Amino acid sequence: VSFLLPWFRTSLVTPLIFGLLLQPPLTQLSIVTQPNIVLLMADDLGIGDIGCYGNDTIRTPNIDRLAKEGVRLTQHISAAPLCTPSRAAFLTGRYPLRSGMDAVNNYRVIFWNGGSGGLPPNETTFAKILQQQGYSTGLIGKWHLGVNCESRNDHCHHPLNHGFDYFYGMPFTLISDCQPTETPEMDRAFRRKLWLSTQMIGLVTLTAALVRLTGLISVRWKTLACLAGFSFLFFVSWFSSYGFVRYWNCIMMRNNEVTEQPMVTDRTTSFILIESISFIERNKEKPFLLFLSFLHSHTPLVTTEKFVGRSRHGLYGDNVEEMDWMVGQVLDAIDKEGLKNTTLVYFASDHGGWLERQEGKRQLGGWNGIYRGGKAMGGWEGGIRVPGIFRWPGVLPAGTVINEPTSLMDIFPTVVHLAGGVLPQDRIIDGRDLMPLLQGTVDHSEHKFLFHYCGIHLHAVRWHQKDSGAIWKAHYVTPVFHPPGAGACYDRGFCPCFGEGVTHHDPPLLFDLSRDPSEAKPLSADTEPLFDIVIRKIGRAIEEHQRTLTPVPEQLSVYNIMWKPWLQPCCGTFPLCWCDKEGEN
Repeated sequence: VSFLLPWFRTSLVTPLIFGLLLQPPLTQLSIVTQPNIVLLMADDLGIGDIGCYGNDTIRTPNIDRLAKEGVRLTQHISAAPLCTPSRAAFLTGRYPLRSGMDAVNNYRVIFWNGGSGGLPPNETTFAKILQQQGYSTGLIGKWHLGVNCESRNDHCHHPLNHGFDYFYGMPFTLISDCQPTETPEMDRAFRRKLWLSTQMIGLVTLTAALVRLTGLISVRWKTLACLAGFSFLFFVSWFSSYGFVRYWNCIMMRNNEVTEQPMVTDRTTSFILIESISFIERNKEKPFLLFLSFLHSHTPLVTTEKFVGRSRHGLYGDNVEEMDWMVGQVLDAIDKEGLKNTTLVYFASDHGGWLERQEGKRQLGGWNGIYRGGKAMGGWEGGIRVPGIFRWPGVLPAGTVINEPTSLMDIFPTVVHLAGGVLPQDRIIDGRDLMPLLQGTVDHSEHKFLFHYCGIHLHAVRWHQKDSGAIWKAHYVTPVFHPPGAGACYDRGFCPCFGEGVTHHDPPLLFDLSRDPSEAKPLSADTEPLFDIVIRKIGRAIEEHQRTLTPVPEQLSVYNIMWKPWLQPCCGTFPLCWCDKEGEN
């Protein structure tokens, strides 16, 4: 019998080994290994602009393919309705007011590359943690979270100081001022006031000079000189910044070096795509994080000739379809390198579409589907409900739709856990790891309450009552639409967060989004038996939330958003800032 034992053991072990080798890879095993992570973020894209979210006229086959092969979130919420605070929350997993990236005034985003505000150096981004975990980290495209603090080259807010090994793109954001043929967009109303004030001061000076020359009134030459000097200094004080927006803000950088000043917009799309694909090819042998932050579909809707006139929705539709093509090119590059099954791909927008953005009869902003409101509106769904799509073949179930409340802040803990990192223990992280929800191992999101801010002002709160399936949302402040009933602030261009342009509600407006996602019919104590209970519950949640807030420096204060010549990134000797290093190459 003893001589049969070795044969017996071999006969058992050999099939067992072959059986294990033939087994398909386990989902759990795939999660333990570090996947590549590709994050695709559109700019100002409305949730209603994509085919898989209901649009049947703008063609987005590549984004739709992502949804078909992965998981689509229907209640994916931005932490803010504007670029700068939303992206700060996305990168840090924290409400933007925790890092000082929400505004107390009407200047709610970074306004100048030469400003001193931005994402504080002591904030921890997911890129920084993934970098520590051995990932190659790259940001291609838009940043809009500041550059310098105290000197032109300290780069304290720069992507390379926040965990990215490589950066190519705009430190600012695309605006119409970047296109010489377009009507200026940046601070348009304030600029008009400055021009008017300059003309008034100039007129006073000219009148005084004429009066002095004609002898009608005795005016001293010293007084005239002071008036003329004041007029000149006033003009220079604002025209030195607003008169050169294209040179100061519309620049391209590679790492810490300015490569185009001003940028050549006609080739920006192709360069961003080339850089993205090149990053994937260079880093295919080790785990990488690519954050492709599109300049699409922000005005001035820079679109290559190949796509102009292709859509049924004018230039905006053309721009969205070009972005979808870019998504397809990136997916093809992932497939070409054999990385599809080891790469988590995520697609989203930073906030809702800009309803008020129009030139004459041309609509240049996005569409938010059935949802009320849009960009800059902190409470209404149209400003904060965005597309959210994940794909990871073999790990995430294909063709899945999840209706649970999730947040852009959830990307932080999700990718940190996938990379094997540890969440910071010295600060509050508001995001939640989405993998259990995405894989279907849990039925509900971890979010019980989500707080919706407009600047530092709390406008609305949602409560996910998981036992009943209700999603209550209470609005404490809403913008005053103009014209009345129009659904946006067409008289201002942006809806404000405070002051005469908003209405305070006591009791708050209450909706159940599970029954009324369009927020069309507010509930009351007469129509909803649980009205008082829900309002009290949300009120207690606000009190608990506010106890977690601590004072921090205001990054978007008036001083921080002001243009400062000594902080302006410059290719050359300031103020002679001009270069085209891409063209030279």
